[in-house]
Amino acid sequence: MQHRQLGTDGPEVPVIGLGAWPIGGGMGDLDEQESIATVRTAIDNGITLLDTAQAYRTSESTLGRALKDGYRERCFLATKVSRSYKPKAIEEAIENSLRSLNTDYVDLYQIHGWSKQDPIEDSMATMAKLQEQGKTRFIGISNFNAQQMQAAYKIAPFHSSQPRYNMFDRNIETEDLAYCKKTGIGILAHSPLAKGLLTGKYTPNHTFLEDDERSTFPRFKGDLFAQYLAVTGQLKTVATAKGCTMVQLAIAWILRRSEVTCVLVGAKNPDQVKDHLAAADITFSDDELQQIDAILKDTPKG
Repeated sequence: MQHRQLGTDGPEVPVIGLGAWPIGGGMGDLDEQESIATVRTAIDNGITLLDTAQAYRTSESTLGRALKDGYRERCFLATKVSRSYKPKAIEEAIENSLRSLNTDYVDLYQIHGWSKQDPIEDSMATMAKLQEQGKTRFIGISNFNAQQMQAAYKIAPFHSSQPRYNMFDRNIETEDLAYCKKTGIGILAHSPLAKGLLTGKYTPNHTFLEDDERSTFPRFKGDLFAQYLAVTGQLKTVATAKGCTMVQLAIAWILRRSEVTCVLVGAKNPDQVKDHLAAADITFSDDELQQIDAILKDTPKG
């Protein structure tokens, strides 16, 4: 597994990480033993950066059980405070996360999103305090734009930003990537498969079960769903020509950007984890990137 440095002075981490939202049940109920096997398969294969959050349902407690028997010492463990970003709420959230994760510290603690209600000055000062106390080695933010990152960084310099980034969601290319590069902030890209739109495994008549969050998302219904899948079908021809899977193509396309430190990919079982591995070694020619950009011009709005 290849590694990149997290920020200008952070640790080396694998370029592919495990996003732990699926094992919390957010995309359908899963067997906990299989989820534990998924986590351990990831670590055994070099995918040692694990990312979860307070809001990821049962994800933290499942990870806590998966990381027994020496697995905690082998991974870079990241979680996020998700609900309230007031100082007391952040302090309570990390204590709850540490208990659920069955650990004394996390490697990275992140604010899950920007809040107009909670002053960023207070939130970031609390994050820095937790770092000083040794409850987290590094601090970061998630789902902030460039202006919001700038406001947060003035209070407490942080190592990472975790934005949504994939072939269909490219907003961060306008300003955010440049800000992170200039400031020395590592990027952990989440939702690289656009919640499954970029896997190439769905057909327009697919119906998601009620326990799967996608059952309520407009992108996964009707004509809009079909339009996205049509674009993925075109991208799949590029993947086939390169001898890789659509999933591997989507991950590798994100890693083409040097600003991206790690791509966080969710998985529901060990086989999906193993499919991700080859993406780290895929490169693109200029012609291939131009071909992909031409296809992506047909990406629907919404």
